[in-house]
Amino acid sequence: MGGGDKCLRMLGGKPILTRIIERLRPQVSEIVINANGDPDRFDAFGLPVVSDSVAGYQGPLAGVHAALEWVRVNRPDVEQVVTVATDTPFFPADLVHRLLSAPGDASGFRVAQSDMGVHPVIGLWPIGLSEALETSLERGERKVTAWTRDHGAVPVFFSAVDVGGQRIDPFFNINAPEDLAAAEALLSERAS
Repeated sequence: MGGGDKCLRMLGGKPILTRIIERLRPQVSEIVINANGDPDRFDAFGLPVVSDSVAGYQGPLAGVHAALEWVRVNRPDVEQVVTVATDTPFFPADLVHRLLSAPGDASGFRVAQSDMGVHPVIGLWPIGLSEALETSLERGERKVTAWTRDHGAVPVFFSAVDVGGQRIDPFFNINAPEDLAAAEALLSERAS
């Protein structure tokens, strides 16, 4: 995307992150942003910004760990965290409900899955995973899919969604300028 924060790119006249927050806010009690670097760039969103607590910018797993640790310290009554990638503007409006109500083991560890495969950054993470995740990060683990599989995450399937008259993966993500253009086209079709 040419550098910078993808989530601050404009989509349909507002930052992608605004769309993520609007979609997630009705589903959760509180939202925290994970970002490294200067947190001031997110001031307009009025949300806590938490940086990785494990050194080395180890990617999404470090971000999940930072969220789990923030919640463990600041909201000790909360047992689980929902994570959503900030480049997936069309994730399901019932994501959290479906993750919470999906069958599986008692741990409650769930990750999203679609026809495109498993989306392990989008999931329901028990706070109790924080210590194991920290240990893995300290050993240099970076592979989210492998980590979630090895720690018993249960995939929860989500079908394609209709956006702008087209069926798309519900976890369509914006990784390149052409993805942003495609998302813009989908929103334009939906508006018309």
